[in-house]
Order: sequence, then structure tokens, then C-alpha cells
Amino acid sequence: MQNVKGTYDFFGAEQALRSKVQSVLQEVFELYDYGRMESTILNELDLLASKYAGGDEIMKEMYQLTDQGKRSLGLRYDLTIPFSKVVAWNPGIELPFRRYEIGKVFRDGPVKRGRLREFLQCDVDVVGIEGPEAEAELILIAVEAFKRLEIPILLKWNNRRFLGELLEAVGVAEDQKLSVMLTLDKIEKIGIGALIEELREKGINETAISEIAELAVMEEPSFQRLSSTYGLENSKGSMEVLALQQLLDKLGLGQTCRFDPFLSRGLSFYTGTVYEIFDAEQRFGSSLGGGGRYDAIIGKLAGREDIQYPTAGISFGMESIMEMLKERPIPLPMPLAAVIPIGDTTPEALKAAAELRASGIRTSIEMSRRKLKKALASAASKGIRYVILIGSEEAEAGMLRLKDMRAMTETLLSVQDAIAVIGKEGE
Repeated sequence: MQNVKGTYDFFGAEQALRSKVQSVLQEVFELYDYGRMESTILNELDLLASKYAGGDEIMKEMYQLTDQGKRSLGLRYDLTIPFSKVVAWNPGIELPFRRYEIGKVFRDGPVKRGRLREFLQCDVDVVGIEGPEAEAELILIAVEAFKRLEIPILLKWNNRRFLGELLEAVGVAEDQKLSVMLTLDKIEKIGIGALIEELREKGINETAISEIAELAVMEEPSFQRLSSTYGLENSKGSMEVLALQQLLDKLGLGQTCRFDPFLSRGLSFYTGTVYEIFDAEQRFGSSLGGGGRYDAIIGKLAGREDIQYPTAGISFGMESIMEMLKERPIPLPMPLAAVIPIGDTTPEALKAAAELRASGIRTSIEMSRRKLKKALASAASKGIRYVILIGSEEAEAGMLRLKDMRAMTETLLSVQDAIAVIGKEGE
């Protein structure tokens, strides 16, 4: 027997590191006044497979199942659609609504470094803000989070509306834009030759392919150069790019954030700005997170396609982050004190341990009934400074013997006096 491919059990030092990363992310999210949310893992298949959701690519990777009532269900493949569902089905939610969620998602896709089939996503989303300040705030969250994790990042960003306008300008038909975007998004992975071949297979006209190829090899394809070359200076997408670019510059994020005209991200629901986070030192090839603006999903899920809910989000890839950090040593959290009963004093030992824990002191208790010498050696090997010994004499007197493993001293104390001594170590 073995685990399903692409799934893992986490414990010990690795789980301690994962918990540390989650704590850092949660602290940053809440610092920006985002509230925690938990959405359903199991969903109606119609919701996850709807035309408003992830598109054909993600549908291929969705886990589908049927319950005893013959209902068609699916496991969530991201946290965006469940979030959109909650907002759509709860019209009384006050806007703007900021939430974060840390939870498992499932995709039946290829397994590689940093990409699993059961994995943790950490998402932050805000609904109800139309302007670029929503994207700017999410980018600031990413910058702060990775700063605390000590991972230098490069955030690439683009605008799907602007990219659509650019593709139209070079001759791509309206109904082919999304398909071309998905191909362009892979250019760094597949190269220019494979890009051209894939566009031909999709039936894109040769004139458009030639123009796209020229764009792909253009040196410094800046937004200003592209919008000027193709007469897009006053287009809606161009105005959106310019507004965010000016805001990022004012925030001092120009060096961290780089405009990438071909970035589109794989999911079909993005309507405006998109961004992806990478290791600035290029030690890790896959993205560390990404997101963008998706204004249309919530209204469609609410049955009101005529209404848009301005929404933007960003997702942090826990498994990719762990790949970046797994070589860093992290000490396992250790008890400040260990209680060792001597003889038949287990009730007194349990009571003493409970009082220490009630005072916020992490405490272990010896239950294996091994010899005192071995129990003390075990505590010493774990770096536990204080050992509490309770024998029959101490139990009768309502006292305990506090052994300082560092100073090699023993003192007869009450539980409260021991708490005072040990508590100073934990401050």
C-alpha cells in the first residue's frame, strides 16, 4: 500500500515549517484587514463545471464523483469559485468584502516539483473595489508576505483586456483570442518555434502568426511601445494598464513588478489585470503564486449576467513555497517543561502538568514508565531545560521537585512557584 500519487503526509520538522509559513501568511492577511473564511470542499458538479468557472483546461483535471443519491459532485480545484459562490448566494454581504482562505484543493493533473494532486492554497480576495487600488493592495500583501518569508520575488503582470486589444490589432479573430492567450502564456516553457506551430494547429491566420512572432522576439516590449505601435493609447485596456503602472510606481514597486505583455494565466475567467509571482533568483522555475481581476463570475453565478461585481484576488502556492524553503533548518517546538512521575504518582503528575499548561507553559509528561535515568536523558536530548519530578514524598506534601537541566540544580517548590520560575524562561 502507498499514498495516491501526488499526495503526501506531513509531520515533524516539515509540518512545523508548513505551519510556520501558514502563520506568516495569515498574520499578513489579517494585518491588511482580511477576514478568514472556510468554503465547501465538496460541490455540485454544475457549479465547478459551469461556463463561468475555470474553462476547459481545468475541467480535465477536476475530480468528479457521484454520491449515494446519484448526484454529480466534484472536489474543488481552487478557492476562487467557492468564494464567488458564497458572495453570489449571500447578497446581504457588505461590500467591499475582504476574505482570505487557507485550504486544500484537488487536481488530477501531472505531478512534478511543486505541483501535487492534493495541495494547499492560500487565497486573498476582495470584492467591491473597481479601481487599480484593489490589485495594488493585493500586490503589497504579496510583497510583504515574501519579505517575511525571506524569498526575493519578481511579480510579472499584464492586463487581459489589453492583451485582447493587442491580439485584435494584429488580426486575431474575436472567437480565437482566448485560445491564443492560453498559447502565449506558455511561451517561456515551449519557445517560439512550438508557439508558432501550436498557433497554426489552432487555425490562426498566417498574418497574425507572423505579427505575434515578431512581438515574441521584440526586445523590451514595454506597454508604452506596444500601445503606441498598435494605436492603443486610448483603449480601455491601455487605460487600465497605465493606471496600475502609475500606482505601482508611486508605491515604489517598480523594481519588484514587471509588465509582461504575454502573461494571461491559464484560467478563462480573468477579465483585467493578471499577475504571477516568481523567484527573483531563478532557483525555482514554477510560479510561487498568482491571480488577477475577475469581475464577471459572481454576477453570473447569481443569475445576473447584467451586473458585474468588481473582484480581484491572489493565491499563494504553498507547495511551491515549501520547495523554496525546505532546505532551511527549523527547530521543532519543544516543551519548556517535562513532568516525570516516580512510582505511583501519575494522578499528581497529570494535575501538575495541567496547571502548567493552563498557565501557557508547553509541557510534556512521561507516560512510558521507563527508568528515571532514561527519562532524564530523553529530556536532555530534546533540550528541555526544566524537569518536574513527583515521587510519593512530594505528592504527600503537595509539592514537586524542579530540576534545572542547565544549571544542574534541584529545588522543592509548589506548583505555582514552579510556574513562576519556568514562566520567566518562556518570556
